[in-house]
Amino acid sequence: MTSSPIRLRLKDIRLSRGFSASHLARRVGVTRQTIYAIEDGAFVPNTLVSLKLARTLEVAVEEIFSMQSDETTQPVKAFLLAKQRVNQGRMVRLCRVNNRTIAVPESFPPAYLPLADGFVESHAGASASVKTDAGLPAEGERLLIAGCDPALSLLDSALHGSGTDIVTVPCSSRRALHWLKHGRVHAAGSHLLDRATGDYNVSIIRRLFPNTRLRVVTFATWEQGLIVRHGNPMSIRSVADLAGANLTLINRERGSGSRDLLDSELRRFGIASTQIKGYESTAEGHLAAAHAVAAGNVDCCIAPHSAARCFGLDFIPLVAERFDLAFPQSSLDLPAGKALLDALNRSNLRKSLQCIAGYDTAHTGDVLM
Repeated sequence: MTSSPIRLRLKDIRLSRGFSASHLARRVGVTRQTIYAIEDGAFVPNTLVSLKLARTLEVAVEEIFSMQSDETTQPVKAFLLAKQRVNQGRMVRLCRVNNRTIAVPESFPPAYLPLADGFVESHAGASASVKTDAGLPAEGERLLIAGCDPALSLLDSALHGSGTDIVTVPCSSRRALHWLKHGRVHAAGSHLLDRATGDYNVSIIRRLFPNTRLRVVTFATWEQGLIVRHGNPMSIRSVADLAGANLTLINRERGSGSRDLLDSELRRFGIASTQIKGYESTAEGHLAAAHAVAAGNVDCCIAPHSAARCFGLDFIPLVAERFDLAFPQSSLDLPAGKALLDALNRSNLRKSLQCIAGYDTAHTGDVLM
């Protein structure tokens, strides 16, 4: 493959749409070899072929072909609006105020009321009475996604203007799949490694849903590792450093991919969980775990790089993991489901995932099942 200033996504988009190279070639009026040559970067098509490709795949031409420089993040000068010192890497929101760019660090816990539709008046177990003045959203207007990826929030911006709202519920991977199996969410996100196959999510989902038609789509690939305080004052380099030391960990709940990773690392080093101070203490979510480190309550946790970025903490990578979204066909038939699948194949979401979360988006939108 020759070096080119053009970034190509033809193959990724073709596969996500379920087209073979031969099928796409027939629709566009070229040979199968031409499609392969375009995907390999050996042939740059003319305007007519490019437009036919875009029309057939139902994307903009820029989604298939873009300049490499388009992916470069340009720094901007801003006034940091913060009451205390902010570490490098801390996530911020940008605003223009009186012709000045203002950077506001994200706060955790939140400093303002969330965008809620109402509040619980009473409940008995899982049954609740909710008082609202907003009314119920129309079916298919909102998509409820369960999962632990902090970057799921970036879907809101990606779907802006589509008439679709994304509501996310943070939970472990196995809890998300449990809720999906019982029809309580539209989609479930997971990052579970099947150690028998060495692959993430797909084989586990097949076992959990033997008689259900599901589509599994890649959201992104992230790095997961040890999150420590800024400057790494305890000089932590690996899970082996946690054993018997004067260090405190905060763990994740059972059924989470992070806990699975920690247990795998402990087995690799021959360390018993009883040797880890804080092993039995848990945080419900990646950001909650990272916040415990940022607040100085513990020395480290295991979470994705995006959680470290959120609080300006240091990160020691352990493994690259794939986070996938699983959808039943009923969810994909909804307008919101279709809008989400389309967003996963657009460059604006990939750019946000790369810049804000630090994720690898080479396979974002790939259909795995």
